[in-house]
Amino acid sequence: MTATITNACKGGMLDSADADGLDGGTPHLSLHSAFPPSGGNELTGGSPAYARQAVTIAASGGTDTRAMTGTETFDVAAGSTVRAVALYDASTAGTQKCWGPAGASARRAFAVDAADLTNNDIQSPAHGLASTNRVLFWPTVGAALPTGLSEDTEYFVIATGLTTDAFRVSTTEGGSAVDITAIGDGEVQKYVAETYAGQGTYQVSAFSVKLPG
Repeated sequence: MTATITNACKGGMLDSADADGLDGGTPHLSLHSAFPPSGGNELTGGSPAYARQAVTIAASGGTDTRAMTGTETFDVAAGSTVRAVALYDASTAGTQKCWGPAGASARRAFAVDAADLTNNDIQSPAHGLASTNRVLFWPTVGAALPTGLSEDTEYFVIATGLTTDAFRVSTTEGGSAVDITAIGDGEVQKYVAETYAGQGTYQVSAFSVKLPG
């Protein structure tokens, strides 16, 4: 027998379980310079100094998602690069509950079949990506990424082989295509890294926690 967990049920889990890290204290957002985000790559310094920002997470409203309300503004030191936003259960130290890439678009399904291996093509219909875009790859439940692609790794879309429905990636901007040696599938997500030549601010206006499935 197979049971389907409805979105309303997922929302109830998020609303009621303190283990989600959204209740029993004030959640705080943090900014990080690398993937996966950790205490070791959280931003520091600046004048005014960088600090985590307290955030309010709204109830699910019967959906499978809880989202932040309002907009949070961070002070960012010169020379910093923002690549990821994370949710912690404390203003300093604490436990990281979840994270997402900065300035991210929605995830899109992709696949690499045997015929794609020769040219290292990644198939994703109407992907909307452009040359030099930064992307991350995510495995889906029960599947593996194609051999040659890794989770939590920054890749750049390259001009070679770029079409409406297919693209190739490199580990450097404008570099050679990553060699993909075995088939697989998953999800691809565009994100936007922001580097600061001088002291500045970074705003987060959307951050949500969603149960998969």
